[in-house]
Amino acid sequence: MQDQENRNPQEATQEAPGAESIDATEAADAAGTTPDAEQKLVQAESRLAELQDAFLRAKAESENMRRRAQEDIAKAHKFAVESFAEALVPVKDSLEMALKVETPSVDSLKEGVEMTLKQLTSAFEKNRLLEVNPQPGEKLDPMKHQAISMVPSDQEANTIVSVLQKGYTIADRLLRPALVTVSQQK
Repeated sequence: MQDQENRNPQEATQEAPGAESIDATEAADAAGTTPDAEQKLVQAESRLAELQDAFLRAKAESENMRRRAQEDIAKAHKFAVESFAEALVPVKDSLEMALKVETPSVDSLKEGVEMTLKQLTSAFEKNRLLEVNPQPGEKLDPMKHQAISMVPSDQEANTIVSVLQKGYTIADRLLRPALVTVSQQK
């Protein structure tokens, strides 16, 4: 017995290294878990933390994308007519220059108006503002034409007899229907 008491404390720990692992195993068994289950629990908690982090990052990214999209839409609304306005500025300049001419002749006025009309037509085409100008004899299309009156005619019923005012579409959307007269049934 004295031998056991006189022993070095390091020797005592050397003799009982398995005692700790046995105690941990016994404690785990007493708690109803095994070291394998504890390891799985730690792994599951680690995975949960990773997924929570990924979720928060994805949520922040989607919020940033939503905010950027709203800013882009606001800018698009604000500057939607910028291109069209740039195309119309030369038309205004031409009209102002025409008014500055001291003694215009009828021919020079006509020539200036024709040139200004070409500029305006070019600005319309550049910005996809197109004329709706139906020809006599075409069928009435209520999506593009508005019949103002019906007149007796030798044409088939509901065909265009004359155009009172051109219509316009912008980017394939009707801006203003063409005002037309159509033929009556015979």
